[in-house]
Amino acid sequence: MGMLSGMRIIEGSAFVAAPLAGLTLAQMGAEVIRFDLPGGGLDYKRMPRHPETGKSFFWAGLNKGKKSITIDFRKGEGAELIQELITAPGEGGGILLTNFAGLPWLEYQGLSKRRSDVISLEIMGNFDGGSEVDYTVNTAVGIPAITGSAGMEAPVNNVLPAWDLACGMQASTALLAAHIERLRTGKGKQMSLALSDTALAVISNLGMLGEAENGSVRAANGNELFGGFGRDFVTADNKRVMVVCLTLKQWREFQKATGLGGNFEQLASQVGEGLNDEEIRYRHRHAIAQIVEPWFSASPLSAVEEAFGNTGVCWSRYQTFDELLKTDYRASSANPLWHQVSHPGLGQLRTPSSPVMVEGRPQQLPEPAPVLGEHTEMVLSNVLGLTTNAISQLADRKIIDLQTSKDQA
Repeated sequence: MGMLSGMRIIEGSAFVAAPLAGLTLAQMGAEVIRFDLPGGGLDYKRMPRHPETGKSFFWAGLNKGKKSITIDFRKGEGAELIQELITAPGEGGGILLTNFAGLPWLEYQGLSKRRSDVISLEIMGNFDGGSEVDYTVNTAVGIPAITGSAGMEAPVNNVLPAWDLACGMQASTALLAAHIERLRTGKGKQMSLALSDTALAVISNLGMLGEAENGSVRAANGNELFGGFGRDFVTADNKRVMVVCLTLKQWREFQKATGLGGNFEQLASQVGEGLNDEEIRYRHRHAIAQIVEPWFSASPLSAVEEAFGNTGVCWSRYQTFDELLKTDYRASSANPLWHQVSHPGLGQLRTPSSPVMVEGRPQQLPEPAPVLGEHTEMVLSNVLGLTTNAISQLADRKIIDLQTSKDQA
């Protein structure tokens, strides 16, 4: 019984933000029922895929612990079924999460006539309904212009879908807030959330737009930290590490660990200002790096680890996904985040629970993503009260698909 037990969300989604919002709530105990067309939606076979079975790791990752139903909502009877599921009675139900724009039968006005306290959240590209994805939003807000190394002619895209992730988390918070308000007031809520608005709000909150409004142009810094001292170095055994000193305590411990305090005192004397302020360290970052680089180039990774091991200095080795899985204790069973879970068509995978720990443990163990359409019959029976005969007739008319899930199972 998770913290959100009793809350039921009907999810119609694709890509990252909306499925992530549903996953976040499911991992907190909410019942999330995902609807797809028979045969699967846009994400059902999205890469990366299992090399032998062709099953999508992407789809499995974002739909863990959800229920899956397959309904042909291109047909009026199928759309009607989904409307009934969204507006079915019950204190925790009546919640829609979707990024399927432009489907009239999912519009709030129609749903609210069926259930006055319905909650609807639609994720869109732009506030005016225009289409966007993370890559195009990121391009527009300016992040590629400050990614990569200074002097590069072309901007550098970020492969992490940061705005999708932020938008998904924002969406889960919005749905939870609307649900709490409804428990207090009895009223529903129509909400929308634009991917581009999420990005714009974040870069403004981080001061990037204020900086630009006041005439400053931030340059690409490569692997250097903006606003303080932090950058990458290569060790004696050709390993690359990232080191960050944000606070004064970290800066002092960094000097002590490397034994370079006297060198930095000399530098401070040369430039005529102390290095205890992060803005000053940023201004003289190249001179600091010149002092530090020989220490790293003469030290193997093991020596770096020993030097920084009991300090507050933030540092990490650059590693691949494969190296992370094989060597990093944080990605091992030592971390209560991880559990071995058998996923249909993918086999045993190291699978995370919600990263929110309750008294040092996950509040519930991770579950695999469902087989496509696995819960169609159960949901129609339990939520809508349809009889076995009525469900069979829907299958005969190809409004729902019961056979695919049985074949996959």
